[in-house]
This record gives sequence, structure tokens and C-alpha cells, in this order.
Amino acid sequence: MWIYQKTLQYPVNIKNGDLNMAKYIMSQLGGPNGELAAALRYINQRYTMPTGKSRALLTDIGTEELAHVEIISTMLYQLTSETTPEQLKEAGLGANYAVHGFGTYPTDANGVPFSVKPLEVMSNPVTNLHEDMAAEQKALATYYHLINLTDDVDIIDVLRFLGEREIVHYQRFGEALMDVYDFEESQQIF
Repeated sequence: MWIYQKTLQYPVNIKNGDLNMAKYIMSQLGGPNGELAAALRYINQRYTMPTGKSRALLTDIGTEELAHVEIISTMLYQLTSETTPEQLKEAGLGANYAVHGFGTYPTDANGVPFSVKPLEVMSNPVTNLHEDMAAEQKALATYYHLINLTDDVDIIDVLRFLGEREIVHYQRFGEALMDVYDFEESQQIF
């Protein structure tokens, strides 16, 4: 199935805790445009793809998105690891602490728990790929917004890496879209 290397896809070495940034970055763990949503979307959409190339691409990117969940979770842990319950409360994370302690839990920046409601999985591969391209653009915009909220170079470095991967995924979904169009044309499916 997969070979798992017990290292992050990109190193995370945040030296300074920042509860406000942790709260914002949670959006990329459990928000509708976050990494967990992307992983589930792509892994489930792969079954609607008509070619081995497009199925493999969605599997690869979905799996990479799971690696991004690890990166975001590591960021959250490093940003919050040396805090007290009182500090979490002051930063608006008291409710999260009350239910989950110091554990990472997929929510958006407002504390709304992860939901599969925004995930789109249709039986039409063209529709799915357009949804995927839009999802990558929304995630990229979120990374830009997060970068604008901090001046911590350790955080910015990781966020830039994740944003660059969103651009690559967007491009790869465009390639998959052309593959599907070519397949449909060869089958005269319109």
C-alpha cells in the first residue's frame, strides 16, 4: 500500500509559542478548506476517475494531504505545548481545552468541529476535478491569509511550503482534467 517514513514531509521547528496563531492555523486542520477535508475529498473521489492515471493522481495527492495534516498538527502542538489552561482560556481556546485537553482536534479557527458537509464527491470526474482545483485555490488563499497574520519566520516558512504544494496540486489536477477529457473524447462521451 504505502511506505511510511517516520519523518514529516517538511520540517516544523517553531521556537516560540503563539496561541493566537494556533487558533488561526486550526482552520487548516479541521476547516472546510483544510488539509483533512482535502485528504478525504480526494481519496473518495478517486473511485469516480475513468483512467488509472487520474485515479493514481487523486490517491497520491489525497495521501500527501494526510502528510499535511501531520504538519499542521505538529505546528499546533509546537505553538501550544508550553501553555497553561489559563493561557488557553485567555486566547479563546478554553472550550477546546475543556473537551480535548492539550490534544489537537480538527476544528476551524472558530472552534467549529470538522464536518464532511463541505466535501463534494460526484459521480462526474470533470465536476470533481474542477471542485478539487477550486479547493486547492481556497487552501492557498487561506495560507496567504495565515502568513499575513504573523511575522514568525518559523511559521511563515512552513506555511509557504504548504502553499507551494497547493499550487502543485492545482497544476496536477489540471493535468488530470486533460487526461479525463482525452478519455471521454476517445470514448465519445459528452
